[in-house]
Amino acid sequence: MKFKPSDHVKLALILCVTIGLTPYYPMPHSYEKLKWLLNGGNGMQLLDYFDLIFHNLPWLYLIFATTYWYKKRQEKENYS
Repeated sequence: MKFKPSDHVKLALILCVTIGLTPYYPMPHSYEKLKWLLNGGNGMQLLDYFDLIFHNLPWLYLIFATTYWYKKRQEKENYS
């Protein structure tokens, strides 16, 4: 089964809402970790860095999937 570029964007959106933002209260975990790192990262341990990477990977995947989908869409329109 071959996935369309739009399928990757849909999957990335689902991953961003579930993994990228959890826990939702009091603030998203990825935002909290980034804020902590930008304030010097005092007290961060190896697990915190892994957590930061894990919660932000869906956002990177969304950027790459959206870019790929947009380029494929432009190619399709240029050949039509």
